[in-house]
Amino acid sequence: TTTTTMVATLGTSGNGTLAATADICEPMGSVTGRRGDDLAAMLYTSGTTGRSKGAMLTHRGLIANGRALHAIWGFGADDVLLHGLPIFHVHGLFVALHCVLLSGSEAIFVPRFDTDTMLAHLPEATVMMGVPTHYIRLLDDPRFDAEKASNIRLFTSGSAPMTESVHAAVAERTGLAVLERYGMTETGIISSNPLDGERVAGTVGYALPEMEMRVGTDAGPCEPGETGVVEVRGPHLFAGYWQLPDKTAQEFRADGWFVTGDVGCLDADGRLRLEGRAGDMIISGGENVYPAEIERVLRAVDGVVDVAITGTDDRKWGQVPVAWLIVDNNRYDPAAAKEALDRELARFKHPRDWHLVDEFPRNALGKVQKFKLRDTDPARDT
Repeated sequence: TTTTTMVATLGTSGNGTLAATADICEPMGSVTGRRGDDLAAMLYTSGTTGRSKGAMLTHRGLIANGRALHAIWGFGADDVLLHGLPIFHVHGLFVALHCVLLSGSEAIFVPRFDTDTMLAHLPEATVMMGVPTHYIRLLDDPRFDAEKASNIRLFTSGSAPMTESVHAAVAERTGLAVLERYGMTETGIISSNPLDGERVAGTVGYALPEMEMRVGTDAGPCEPGETGVVEVRGPHLFAGYWQLPDKTAQEFRADGWFVTGDVGCLDADGRLRLEGRAGDMIISGGENVYPAEIERVLRAVDGVVDVAITGTDDRKWGQVPVAWLIVDNNRYDPAAAKEALDRELARFKHPRDWHLVDEFPRNALGKVQKFKLRDTDPARDT
C-alpha cells in the first residue's frame, strides 16, 4: 500500500484538484484491460526551442521506464520521497511517482517548490528529486546543510543541466553527490549516473537497462569522444506526436532510432556528456559552436551567477555567439570573463555581444527558453 501525505491542498481553496475531484467520484468497480502499445497518456514537450508537441506515451513505455528507475535507484518500501515537482510534466508525474508506486513507499507531496516548506520536510525524507534551480535555491539558505539532509540517501537532478559548481556546492554542504540523469518527454529517462559508483559532475551517466543509446550524425554513429546527436532505441520510446505524423517520421531513423535533438558525446565506457540542443548550435564561419562549451567556461568566472549562449546572424561569419549573463555586480569583472575565454576557447567561439540581465525566461521546470532570448536580442535584425 502506498502512503501519500498531503501537505497542502492544491489549487485555489481546493477547487479543481485531483484530491477534491476524487472525493466526489463514485468508486470504480472494474478494471479495463489495456495492451502495451495502447496510449496511456499524452504530455506536451517543454517547448524550449519552439512549439510544444503532444507526445503519445504508451503503457509499455511507462512500465519499462518505471521499472528500470525503480531498480537502478534502489527504491524500497522504507523510502520517503519529498515531491516538489510539477505533475503536468513527465519528471514529476511519472519519473518520481512511479518509483514510489512500484516500491509501495511514501511521498510527501507539496503543492509547489518553496524553500521553507522543502526544508521543513527534508529531515523526514530519504529521496528528493529536483531540477538545478531547486538546489540553487536551497543553497541560498544556510539551513540547507548535512544535518538537515542527514536522512537523505539520494538527491537526483534533471530536466536542465546542473553546473559543476552547483554540484560541488551541494556535495560540500550536505556530504551527498547529486545523481544527475537525462531524459525527455518522448523517452522518459534515457541515462543516469550510477547509484553506486562515481557520479561525474557535468555528465548524465549511462543508458538505462533495455535502452540503447548512441551518438551519431547523418553519416552514421560517432566514435567515443566525437560530438554528435544523441539517438536512442528501446521499449521506453513514445508512440509519436499527436496529429503530427510527418514530424514523427522526421525524428526517427529508418532502423528505429529516435533522434533526440540533444548534442553530446560518449566516452569509451559509455558515459554521456551533453553539449546542448542541436537547434541551439551556432555555425560560425563553417565551424560548429556548441553553446554549452562557452557556458561552462563563463560559469566558472567569479561573479557569474548564470549564463546562456545564443546565436545571431552575422554578415561576415554567418552566425556568431551572443552571451546573456546574470551576474553579481560586486564580484563580476568583464575583463576576467574575456580572459577565461582567451585561455580556454578558440577566438571564433567568443561572444560578439554581451547582455547583462536580471533573469532568464524559463519554463515551469527551470529550463531557459533560449528562443525568447533570441527574440529580444537588439542585434537580431542587423
